[in-house]
Formats: sequence, structure tokens, C-alpha cells
Amino acid sequence: MTIQLPAPDHTGADKKSKRSPAKTLLPWLVLAAWIGLLVGGFSLAGKLDSVTRDGQADYLPASAQSTKVLQAEAGLPGGENGLLVILYERPGGLDPGDREAVVSGQAELAERLGTDAEVSPEIVQSDDGTSLMYTASLGGEAVAEEAGATADARTALTGHPDGLDVYVTGPTALGADMDEVFDAVDSTLLLATAVVVALLLIVTYRSPLLWLVPLVSVGAAAIASMGVVYALTQMFDFTITSMSSALLIVLVFGAGTDYALLLVARYREELHRHERPIDAMLAALRGAGPAILASAATVVAGLLCLLVADLNSISSLGPVGAAGIGAALAVMLTLFPALLVLLGRRIFWPFVPRVGDEVRASGSRWARLGELVARRRVIGWVAPLVVLGGLALGTVGVNSALPQLEQFARSTPDSVTGAKLIEDRYPDQGGQPLTVMSRPDNSREVLAAVESTSGVASAEIGRAGADWVEISAMPVDPAESAGETATIKDLRENVREVAGEDALVGGSSAEKLDEAETNKSDRNLVMPLILLVVLAILGLLLRAVVAPLVLVATVVVSYFGALGLCNLVFDHVFGFAGMESSVPLIGFLFLVALGVDYNIFLMSRVREEAARHGTVEGTKRALATTGGVITSAGVVLAATFVVLASLPLVMLVEIGVLVAVGVLIDTLLVRSIVVPALTMSLGSRIWWPSRLWRAEQDRVDDRA
Repeated sequence: MTIQLPAPDHTGADKKSKRSPAKTLLPWLVLAAWIGLLVGGFSLAGKLDSVTRDGQADYLPASAQSTKVLQAEAGLPGGENGLLVILYERPGGLDPGDREAVVSGQAELAERLGTDAEVSPEIVQSDDGTSLMYTASLGGEAVAEEAGATADARTALTGHPDGLDVYVTGPTALGADMDEVFDAVDSTLLLATAVVVALLLIVTYRSPLLWLVPLVSVGAAAIASMGVVYALTQMFDFTITSMSSALLIVLVFGAGTDYALLLVARYREELHRHERPIDAMLAALRGAGPAILASAATVVAGLLCLLVADLNSISSLGPVGAAGIGAALAVMLTLFPALLVLLGRRIFWPFVPRVGDEVRASGSRWARLGELVARRRVIGWVAPLVVLGGLALGTVGVNSALPQLEQFARSTPDSVTGAKLIEDRYPDQGGQPLTVMSRPDNSREVLAAVESTSGVASAEIGRAGADWVEISAMPVDPAESAGETATIKDLRENVREVAGEDALVGGSSAEKLDEAETNKSDRNLVMPLILLVVLAILGLLLRAVVAPLVLVATVVVSYFGALGLCNLVFDHVFGFAGMESSVPLIGFLFLVALGVDYNIFLMSRVREEAARHGTVEGTKRALATTGGVITSAGVVLAATFVVLASLPLVMLVEIGVLVAVGVLIDTLLVRSIVVPALTMSLGSRIWWPSRLWRAEQDRVDDRA
């Protein structure tokens, strides 16, 4: 089969275009407008870091008890409380002079931290005689600037005897080390993503010049998106975290490059028909623009579904991601085409498309694949779905509660090493303190309820303010263990019976528990909503009922196959302690929305070809025409998400790997084989009840 483009008839169209100076000026006007916008947007983009927040309350659900505890603590004398735990360890056993060195370190630390800290005079020795430990409570500016307080503590404790190791750990130090990792995320990710995209574009286009145009355009989209997000934070009350900022960069580069690949493929096609690049580009925009627009609308609609989530870090990702996709769409449908037109055909050198050249698809692997799928239609969709169903079994027993001490992917910070040593050396004191907030008039009753709770080793009243009294409770079990989780739940029930809503239980472990439970409820709410929205958009685009249901079903199967495979990889290959609780929902959003994208690109072309050649022949032609470019787009998108795996946080590594694996499964298997096989198996029924279905039925009746 040879797909031959119609002979170009550019005599009338091109003569008419020559008489239209507005058409000639249009690319220059678009370029000038974008230069002005980017000059203004660059200053806004630079301010995005100033509004990025990574405090615990910025990730926790607004309605959770642990969030309310953080808010109540901020109103106590000294503000929010912080805690550093100082651990000295000599693995072979303490020397006689080690305690004196610890006492000297206590005094130096107290002097260094000043009046905002209270260094405990009590030094606790481990039962095995290898370690000494004390604590420092922080308030005021010291806890507000936890990175500075942690750094000061580490600087103050550098002088100690050889062989005696010192670790600064505790909730404040853990937060400071996490902030340090987040601070380096954006710059590292931006550079790595740009390099990966550039290399893939060079390989894809095999041109020394063409790859620069989409890369520059996507860079402009990234600047524009960051400026838009900053402006949105000034107009609306939503949180932007380092996680959402990192995903913004990946989304803009991935989606923007996809749009560029699809548009360039159609533009190259049209250059065989039209003499003038401006006419070819306008035809390409008319042909590919609706599918690109529908693709972007699907992703934006899916992202905005996150607004109903209760978890702050998830709900804030919605508007951030939507702004990024909107910026990528605007740039790639305006600035990018303008640059291509102004640079002319020579930008494709050495493979310059000529007017009248024949476009042959019969020899391509995609044409051959289409013929093979047509002959083995049932096997083409049954076998892959069985394989994906088997992979989905890997989701059984998935642990979606990643411990706080296991959040770092490669290097282990000082605070994590120290916390693990405390769990080992002090088995009865390895837990994190829980914070109970009570109203002043019933604080004694609440304290009694806390002390009587099974699993609480000790409890005492701490700071008191006009509205709240702080009670510190030390659990018996290690942090985030099943025993401590049961203690938190029992503690909340016991204090509620005494004081109702006027008693709250928080602390590090309670925060992780609230985060995991909220993620579970958000999944149950957001996932069905995303499916409904995507179904509605597909229904409007394809003007059918069966096709959207088939496409969404294949994407869902692809998601669960990828999730099961990645769960096994995370456990047995990477050695992660679990899957971070937000990863399944974020992965579902991206894989459903982005997976449907490629089906939109394919099925839009199938519908176009089916109207002229019938569904079976139209599917083969569409696969031969779009297979290469859609696969390239999928590989580029997967590669941009894989860049997240270079970061030192397990959460971002898991998101990146899950989305990359899912996109590759969807691109190479589902969209290339399963969807064409199902479409050809169903025939005209795939378009029911649209006009196209009725037209094909009429053709069948006429032949009969």
C-alpha cells in the first residue's frame, strides 16, 4: 500500500496568499508579542522560589488534626515548637572522657542557639554503653529557620574526640535536610530535562538545526508557566510546593515537546502540498490543532479534578499543572509555528521537504504493523491485555506508607542516620514525641486521658497560651510502627471522649498517618472524577460512545499494569521501603490524561481516514501515518519523567519511573497494537452512535 498525497494545487491558493500582506506579517507580529510577554514574564518566573513552601502544613490536609495542631502551636508562647536530638556514638564502647566532651558540647550548643533554644541538661546513656543522647527544644526564630538552627548545631558540635561520632537529628533536623534537597531540585531538574529533550530531538530529527526550535520554544513555555503560576499565587490562596514546582517543569517540557513533534510531522506533510511555508503551517494547524487542543484540554481537565482533593500538596498541583499545560499549548500553537515559518524550509536540512514529493508509508514498520494487526485482530488485543492483567497482580500487597526515614533515595543525611541509630541504641525511646493540644480549662482531664492510654510511656504539660495548652506524649513503640499507629488512634479516641473537638493529637507520626489516610480518600474521590471528565471530552471529540469507553478502559488497564510492575521494581530492584502514599493518585492522573492524549492523536486521524476509506482501512492508514511521530512523542515524554529518577527523593523517583513506564507501555503496546486491534475488531461499531457509524452502516447496506 502506498499513501500518496494529492497533487499540490498551489496555483490559486498561493497566488491569493501573495496578495495578503497580513499573512506575511503574522509570524513577525506573533514573535514580537511573545518577546514582550517573555520579557515581563521572566521577572515573575524568578519570583516563584520565593512563594514555594515545603513546611509540613503545606503538604497536610487542611481538615486533619495534625494540621490543626501545627496551627495551634504557632499561637503558643515562642510560636511553633521544634526539637533537635543530639546523639554521640562510639561503636566500640564509650571512652572515659566522652561524657565530658558531650557536656562541653551541650554548653557550646546552648551558647550558639541562644535564648530561642532550651538545651536539656539530662544526658541519657544507651544500655549497650555505646551512645549518649540529649535534646534541644527550639522556639521563636530558631524553629522558624530550621535549616539555620540545624546548621548552627552541627557547626557547634564539630569539636569532639576522634572515634566519637556526633549526629544532629530529630524532627527539625529531618525537615532541614529535606528542605536542602528540595532547594536543589528545580535547577538540577531544569538542566537535566533540557539536556535529555535536546538529545532526543537531535536523534528524532537528524538535523543540526531543527531541534533548536522546539527546545527554545519549550524553554519559553517553561518561563511563561512559572510566571503564570507566580501570578496565580498572588491572586488566589493556594500552596505551591517543591513537588508541584518540579512536576511543572517536567510537564511543560514533556507536553510541549510532544505538541512540537506532532505539529512538525503535520507541517512537513503539508510542505509537500504548499509552496509557501505560511500556507503549509496554517494547513498543519487546521489538521493537527484540534487534536493538540483536545489533548491539552484533557490533561488540564484531569489536573483541575485535583482541586477536590483534601491533601494540600495534591490539590495545589491542579492549578500549577494546568497553568503549565496552558502555557505549553499557547507557545507551541503560536510562537513555535511562527519561528518555523520565519526560518522556512531550510530548517529541515538535510531532509528538506519539496512540493510534489510523494510521501510513502507502505515501506514503514508502522504500515507493516497495521497489516499484521489487521490479520490478527483478536490476538492483537487479547494477548496484551492478558499480559497487562498479569502485571496488575503486582499491586497486591502494595505498601503505600513510606516511612519518614526512608524518603531519601540515594545518600542518607546525617539526621536519618542518627534517627536510625537512636532506634537501635534506645529501643524504648526511639519513638517521636506526640503533641496533644487541649483547651486550658480541661487540660488536666486531657492529661489524665493521655497517661491512661495504652502505648503511651509518659506525658507532661508543656507550654500554655490563652487558647491552647500543649501536652507532650512519648509513645512506647518506634515511630510509624503498627503499634504507634494504634496508639495514635486510641489517643485520639480517648481525648475526644474527654474534651470532644477541644483536644487534638498531632506530631510527626500523626502527620504521616493523616497524610496516608487522606491520600486514600482522595484516590476514591478523584480517580472516578478524572475518568468521567476524560470520558466526556473524548465523547465530544469523537462524537461517539463506544470509542471513548474502549480508549479509557485500555488506559486504565495500562495504568494498573504499570503500577503492578513498578511496585515489584521498587521493592525488589530499588529496595524502597514502600510506595509514597501520593504516588498512585499522581501516577493515575498523568497516565490516564497523557495516555488518552496519544489515543486522541491516533483516533482523530483514524476518524478522518475512516470517513473516506472505512474503519479498517482508515485505522491502517492512520497507524502508518502517525505511528512514528506518536511513538517519538511518547519516548520523549517518558524520558522527561525519567529525569525525576535522578533526584534524591524516593517520592519523585517513584512518580518519574511510574509515569515513564506507563507512558512506554501505552505508547509501544496499547496505542500501537491494542487500540488498532480493538478498533478493527469492532469496525464501524466503534463510532456508535455517531454519523460516521450510520454512514458505514449505509455503505454496508448498499453493498448488500
